[in-house]
Amino acid sequence: MNTPLDVMKALSDRNRLRVVAALMNHEELCACHIIELLKVTGATASRHMGLLIQSGLVQSRKAGRWVHYRLTADFPAPLFQWLKTELQNDPGIKADRRALIKITACKH
Repeated sequence: MNTPLDVMKALSDRNRLRVVAALMNHEELCACHIIELLKVTGATASRHMGLLIQSGLVQSRKAGRWVHYRLTADFPAPLFQWLKTELQNDPGIKADRRALIKITACKH
């Protein structure tokens, strides 16, 4: 885990917060799922994911031509619980949860 400033910077962007919220409900997401969820280019998604990795909140692994992301094992538990509580009724996060059901149903 990096400094609190790195963590706050990583979470200060709505799209990065959406990714963290999505990863709280999915053990792992492929870069293609994140691109589709956020409706951004691969380069933009990669930049967002790079900041989340740099903050120590997310880790990645390469599988074939795709990169898969998950929350790190040392994601601070108090932060996890606080985010989960605060975001559970957020309309945008709820919409993302519904969208991810469809997005993740299609395997590549």
